[in-house]
This record gives sequence, C-alpha cells and structure tokens, in this order.
Amino acid sequence: MPTDLPPIPAPAPAARPRRPARIGMLSYSFYEVDARVTRYAETLVRRGDTVDVLALGQPEAAGQTTVKGVNVLAIQRRERNERGKLAYLYRLLKFFVNSSVQLNQRHRQQPYDLIHVHSVPDFEVFAAWFPKLKGAKIILDIHDIVPEFYAAKFKVSPESVLCRLLRVVEKLSISFSDWVIISNHLWEKKLRRSVPHGNCSVVLNYPDETIFFRRPRKRKDGKFVLLYPGTLNWHQGLDLALSALGRIKDEAPGVELHLYGRGGTREALEAQARRLGVSDRVIFRDPIPKEKIAEAMAEADLGVVPKRNDPFGGEAFSTKILEFMAVGVPVLVAGTKIDRFYFNDSVVKFFEPDNPDDLAGALRGLIQNPEERRALVDRAALFLKDYSWEGKKHLYLDLVDKLIEP
Repeated sequence: MPTDLPPIPAPAPAARPRRPARIGMLSYSFYEVDARVTRYAETLVRRGDTVDVLALGQPEAAGQTTVKGVNVLAIQRRERNERGKLAYLYRLLKFFVNSSVQLNQRHRQQPYDLIHVHSVPDFEVFAAWFPKLKGAKIILDIHDIVPEFYAAKFKVSPESVLCRLLRVVEKLSISFSDWVIISNHLWEKKLRRSVPHGNCSVVLNYPDETIFFRRPRKRKDGKFVLLYPGTLNWHQGLDLALSALGRIKDEAPGVELHLYGRGGTREALEAQARRLGVSDRVIFRDPIPKEKIAEAMAEADLGVVPKRNDPFGGEAFSTKILEFMAVGVPVLVAGTKIDRFYFNDSVVKFFEPDNPDDLAGALRGLIQNPEERRALVDRAALFLKDYSWEGKKHLYLDLVDKLIEP
C-alpha cells in the first residue's frame, strides 16, 4: 500500500453564525409614511435583528407601538406649519434633545450595536453621542442635503451666511459618523466636499415589491385621475400641475388631480384651485400608510412628478417615479437634472421643468393617447428590473455587518 499520499486536508472552520444586532434609528419624520426608513427597519427585523425607531408621532399617536416587528417610539408630535426659520429650527432642536435623552437611556439599558440616523437634519447624529462613546457605530443617512434643502425651503441664496454655516455643520456631522449613505449619485458627487476618505455609498429609494406591485383595477367611474403622493412643498412644483389642469379643464372635464400629503403650500394650492375654477377637481387628502398609498396609486390613470429644476428639487431623486412604475401606472415627469440622469423618454413622459404650458400639452397628449400610456407602462416594467429593493438590499445589510462585526 502506498505511503506517500498527500495528507487529507483539515476541514475548513465552520462560518461563525451572525449574531442578531441591536439597531437604533432616529428620524425626524412620521415612521408609517416614510418609505425609506420603514424599508431599512423591516428588512433588518426580517433577518432577525432588533430595531428601535425614534420618530415623530401623528397628533393621535403616543408612546411605543410595534409595526411589523419594529419598535416605533413617537417621541414628539409635529405640526406642518414650519414656515418660519425659527419655528422650524426650534422643532428640530426639540427633537434633537428628546431623541438624545431617549436614545441614551435605552442604550444604558440594552446597548445598541449601531445607530442609523436619518437626515434632515444632519446634526441629529450628535444625539447619539453616548452610544458612540460606548462603541456603537454611526450611519448618517442623508435623504436631502441640508444646505440646498434649506435654501429651497426658505428661498435664500445658497451662498448666504446661513447656508455656508450649514455646510460647516454638514462636514462636522459627517466627521462624527462612521459611514454616510446618500440618496442619489448626483448628491454623492456633491457631498465629496465633506466626506473624508470616500466613506460614502449610494442607496436609492427603491420600491418595496411586497407593497408596490401591479394589481387589478377596481375603479370604474369614468374619470381620469392624475395623482401625486408626497409633501406639499414649493420645490415639488404642484402649483405648476394646478396651472396645467386649469389650462385643459374645459377640454378634459373628467380629469381630477388627487394630492396625498401635507406641507407648507397646501393653503396656497387650495386658493390657487379656487382662482382657476378647479377646486372641485383637486382633491386634497392627508398622508396614509404606504400600503394604502400603493393601492391608491394603482387606481390612478397617471402619476405626476412636477418638481422644479432648482438646485435642490432638480437634484432630489423621487422614489414616486419607481413606485408608479411598480404598480403599473405611467408617469409624467419634469425633465430635471436628476430625472434625466436616471430615466429616459421611453419609460417616462418628460415635460420642460417650470413650464405649465408644456406640462399641460404633455398631459393633454397622454389623456388622448392610451396606447402611449400602455407603452410607457410596459417599457417601465423592464426598466424596473434593475431598480428593486429585493435586488439591492444586500448593499445595506453588508454595510451594517461590516460596521458592527467584531
């Protein structure tokens, strides 16, 4: 019997099972309607992690609830009347203090492995000073870049003293964090002004396929419903949509515009609708949970995303476009810098930004051409295969594991 055979290799050590993590999230938003926050939290819970979210509460909400396994703490109520700079800052600072106290108390009871902070505001990361001191890792997730957001919200120059100060705060907030997530590739380039050593990754607002999917239509009222879900802020350009509706109201009597959301421009939009004689055809509704808004979107004939092409709105990625695609509804989109970057004329209908006449013409054409609407839906379904949360969630989960692994 031969004796010079190579030795049998020792078996590779078994991979160590991943320890479930404890993760805290801070978000100055309403958890139930913030799709980006819920998508992260629910994904972590589904794989066995524990997630606490400290967020704003609706007027009727109070205390702690469990939503699909996520522990949601409504630590502060919010009213949508933040038109003044001081009122807005006061509420941000109040949330900062409340979240810091609550987070630090909970960390003392059961330490967190990671704190995921959602901005706006970016300085909210400093609320996690105690967990960071004790070794927790910090992710700063920038939904909107604060200096540009502030300039658009309060209509001030991006080079004003306050905007320059906000860029300093941005840099300090990022330096305090272990990693930065940014919500689109244009802003990732812009954020290089503050991010050290490239510690930044892009995670788009991908639609959740378990919620946003094609389903049979139930509505048979003969109307043509144009729908917008989201905040009612100036940079969203909803006054342009109302102006376009006013231009075609006589030739398209069955068209209605449904707006789901809250924001500082609602009263102005209501007044505009009255002036244009379309108040009976502009339906204002409060925000609803994402499961319900997906159903409402699927019942629409056309989605509209009429953002202005200003330095903020023109670079803010709107997940509403992908969600409309996912539920099988064509989308009419302002041809902003960000939307031209990600989309093309084969999957959405573009109109010239800030131009209500061009918006009215595009709307008129889509109403009159159901074949074009169907073609947009079919091509968008193919496009969407590369833009799904199911296919991209590993990017986030791998990042979490990389940060907290011993």
